[in-house]
Amino acid sequence: MDSEADHHQIHILFFPFIAYGHMIPTIDIAKLFAARGVKTTVILTPLSASFFSKSIDRERSLGLDIHIQVIKFPAVEARLPEGFESVNDLTSLDMVPNLSQAIKMLQEPLELLIEEHKPDFIFADVLLPFATEAASKYGVPRFVFHGTSFFSQCVDQSLICHKPYEGITSDREAFVVPGLPDKIEMTRLQLHDKFKDEDASPTVAREQVREAEGKCYGILVNSFFELEPAYEIHYEKFMGKRVWSIGPVSLRNRDNVDKVQRGKKTAINEHFILNWLDSKKPQSVLYMCFGSLSRFSKAQLLEIAAGLEDSGTSFIWVVRAIKKEEEEESGLPTGFEDRMKGKGLIIREWAPQLLILDHPAVGGFMTHCGWNSILEGLSAGVPMITWPIFAEQFHNEIFVTQVLKIGIRVGVEKSNSWMEPEDVEARKEEIANAVSRLMGDEEEGQNMRTRAKELSKKARKTVKEGGSSYENLTALIQELKRSHTQPGSN
Repeated sequence: MDSEADHHQIHILFFPFIAYGHMIPTIDIAKLFAARGVKTTVILTPLSASFFSKSIDRERSLGLDIHIQVIKFPAVEARLPEGFESVNDLTSLDMVPNLSQAIKMLQEPLELLIEEHKPDFIFADVLLPFATEAASKYGVPRFVFHGTSFFSQCVDQSLICHKPYEGITSDREAFVVPGLPDKIEMTRLQLHDKFKDEDASPTVAREQVREAEGKCYGILVNSFFELEPAYEIHYEKFMGKRVWSIGPVSLRNRDNVDKVQRGKKTAINEHFILNWLDSKKPQSVLYMCFGSLSRFSKAQLLEIAAGLEDSGTSFIWVVRAIKKEEEEESGLPTGFEDRMKGKGLIIREWAPQLLILDHPAVGGFMTHCGWNSILEGLSAGVPMITWPIFAEQFHNEIFVTQVLKIGIRVGVEKSNSWMEPEDVEARKEEIANAVSRLMGDEEEGQNMRTRAKELSKKARKTVKEGGSSYENLTALIQELKRSHTQPGSN
């Protein structure tokens, strides 16, 4: 006889942090739950909702119970420019305290939504610690969503607890991060702001995040057991919380339409991109993208362009404009695009990344080491050139190059305090060398390609029925249903 839990349709409210690197995987997760019969509602600001509505509408047309709930972002109230809605709108570090204030002001609209929708559970980004308090007011269990790897979180926890960087005299001197499954070494230069500068002004206070995490029902991570088993076990033991790895969530996007609609609209028609890639030999193209937040100086763009030209490798490069006082400019060398015609394809601002990475012509990925990009790259079986810029990206570089051994460092040494580094971090010779090593026929590149292909097989297997991520999601949904029907649940 079927239980009440089998018949009740639970409703989950999803609340992502206001950055594309957080919104995109959150929406993928909402789709995964909706595909299993869960009612899902994603909270977005107006501009973000306009970017993702087509994708959500398509899922609903296929019979999924998935919705968008729009809330106003309190930009003006927090003394931010009118129309400001996401971290991508930041133009200087001076705006960060105002952004932090605006994020705290989202607690009240969240509570109003909880009152209105009466969800069974709330899945909120780790960078929205107030969600724990808001949910507890209404007796609704809150889950934390982590947008990075178990490895990165284990490194972070070790640095917080043990402070191995203290007493190190040189910024370039290596120290061991203690208590991890592997011997991991870092330098002070690679640490992000919260460790290097006690007075750094983060978007969200670390202590608030840790306290809220300690009170949550459980933790959801976009990773999979076969990728980092020792670190998943280590993290769950350290946190003392139930943890569910359900990734790579990007693999929810199976056809080209899904891949194209995942985010903002690209400046170049996707059919043109696919036709261009179709004209190239298998594994001959390097795809280059440094995330949705980072922008390089003109001097660095010139070095990248020169390094690419010297390498002789075909490439697709996603270039973000340099922000000036009154205008934006590409920053590319005069005549570069004409000289590279046929050899290279420049895409401005936003590209259909999954579509490109999954194409057989792509044989390498130069990346800023954001966790979404790393998962998408290895899911496609593509080895990487690592170019971390800020936040936990240096942790991820170490994971890719030292633990997984599917990446080559371009040679960047210093974590930046801002998303727009002014210095030249890598010279044309270093760039050309890294490209040649990864894309060439030598043993080093071949071995990385082999390992990347193996990881791709594991990633695709884990999200299918019987795979660990698939079964974790099944077990989680069953637990949520049982929890809802227990006495005392809302």
